[in-house]
Amino acid sequence: MTTGEKEHVESIRQNVRDICKNFPGKYWRDLDEVRGYPTEFVNELTRLGMLSVLIPEEYGGAGLGLVEGGAILEEICKSGGNAAACHAQMYTMGVLLRHGSDELKRRYLPQVASGDLRLQAFGVTEPDAGSETTKLRTTAVRNGDNYIVNGQKMFISRVQHSDLMILLARTTPYDELEDKTKGLSCFVVDLRDLKGLDVRPLKLMFNHHSTALFFDNVDIPAANLIGEEGMGFRYIIDSWNAERILVASEALGDGYWFIDKASSYASTREVFGRPIGANQGVQFPIALAYSHLEAARMVRDRAADLFDAEQPCGAEANMSKLLAADASWEAANACLNTYGGAGFDTETDVERKFRETRLWSIAPVNNNLVLAFIGQRVLGMPRSY
Repeated sequence: MTTGEKEHVESIRQNVRDICKNFPGKYWRDLDEVRGYPTEFVNELTRLGMLSVLIPEEYGGAGLGLVEGGAILEEICKSGGNAAACHAQMYTMGVLLRHGSDELKRRYLPQVASGDLRLQAFGVTEPDAGSETTKLRTTAVRNGDNYIVNGQKMFISRVQHSDLMILLARTTPYDELEDKTKGLSCFVVDLRDLKGLDVRPLKLMFNHHSTALFFDNVDIPAANLIGEEGMGFRYIIDSWNAERILVASEALGDGYWFIDKASSYASTREVFGRPIGANQGVQFPIALAYSHLEAARMVRDRAADLFDAEQPCGAEANMSKLLAADASWEAANACLNTYGGAGFDTETDVERKFRETRLWSIAPVNNNLVLAFIGQRVLGMPRSY
């Protein structure tokens, strides 16, 4: 990255930090208490073009890459906010950008870029097909100019705060396929006034606006099919590298927030006549977690650079998510241990961020599956599942 490019990214980071100053910890605590959606925060990011950075300029976006997108999400989390409220618009974008028809992109992307439409929902996971995506059961059956969708999705976030959703559904019965990775298709679903969709909020340990979806003969125009019928699983895989890199960025932001909180508290909190940070048992775990965060950041940076250069980056993207999630969780534990009982006080924000960052080890892909990918695809060992 050139000096000019570094200055450009730092300028974006500073802009995000300036925005986040207007949304301090109390803003997020109050929302967490009532499980509210940060509408004002998302609107401000949208107004300033932060959520359209990956949309090409021809459709009204900034035409930037994952380096910039990751910087935005990282700074939100580093400020104490929760970027999960708006991150999906970035990583779902690739499915539509890379595989959608020109007509679909012209119809939706300019409105997404301007903020007139919000694309924050990604309908993939099902109750009986979590990580085993090829076993999805929700069906989309062609009927003239429409597809009729029936089935159930689980842990689909932000549907109630989105106008559009990218949906993965089965268009060919599983038993009729020789290649089990085929037979699934992607659609743009316009959620506004959609008939036959029952959205049921789920109560989770963190404020993630996740829902269960029930499709009962839902009509989707055939014109909203993304790419070729039956190739949706490939299109979803194609978006996973971007998703992993962006999620790694959020985990890094969380981790740096924990380090800042822990090191500051350890330097000012006095017990037995001296700051607790003078004790190696307190100081060393914080220093070790910070070192692991820095290593994860370097892998994330490498992955983002490769992605933006359109180079293969599957290994780097997966490793960045794995390392950043683990490092953030390590930092979270070091921070909570440093605060002791005070860390459970909601006013510190430690317990809230502690709950939020735990997600990254499990979703959007479990770290064990990342290890399986590395073991099999990178190191050439036998398939483990």
